[in-house]
Amino acid sequence: MKQLLFFSNNKNKITEIKKIFNKFNLKLLSLSDVDISDEPAENAQTFEENAKIKSDYGFNKTGIPCFADDSGICIETLNWKPGVFSKRFLNNFKNNEACFKRIIRSVKKNGKQNAYFKTSISLTINKDQNVVFNGKIHGKISNHIKGRYGFGYDPIFIPTHHKKTLAEISIKEKNEISHRSVAVKKLINFLSN
Repeated sequence: MKQLLFFSNNKNKITEIKKIFNKFNLKLLSLSDVDISDEPAENAQTFEENAKIKSDYGFNKTGIPCFADDSGICIETLNWKPGVFSKRFLNNFKNNEACFKRIIRSVKKNGKQNAYFKTSISLTINKDQNVVFNGKIHGKISNHIKGRYGFGYDPIFIPTHHKKTLAEISIKEKNEISHRSVAVKKLINFLSN
């Protein structure tokens, strides 16, 4: 396998993943490299299924081995939601800050601070042949919105055994501990063998 397609239009994710793949002798293509601008509907109930929908779609359109991820945050104070609806939940608010403030208020009210990020990566090598890799990082919701790096819910998530939110650390540091890097490293190990 000489090249691999990463099925995502999220520029932040693409940058993060390319940095992890830098050490690996494989050409990583993005959707702009293969002129795909449309995406299939992510209407599944699990991260794994949503990732599979996208990796199958990319492979079927290009014939190039393709992987896709679906990620989200599960927050105790929201009954372990929004999960697969993380992006939609965030988009329901006027802006990210309004969403984060609502979550922080809920945590302060009931004291349930725990949260975790999960990533599922689906790799499609042949038609209807998928391999799935999962990554998870546990932590808690911060009392304040902190940091200017990262994206999504990073400014309110403090990983276990850390004092800073994911938005307060560099991409390099984040790539050493994040849910996405755990799953990507499993994918790379699989491709290496």
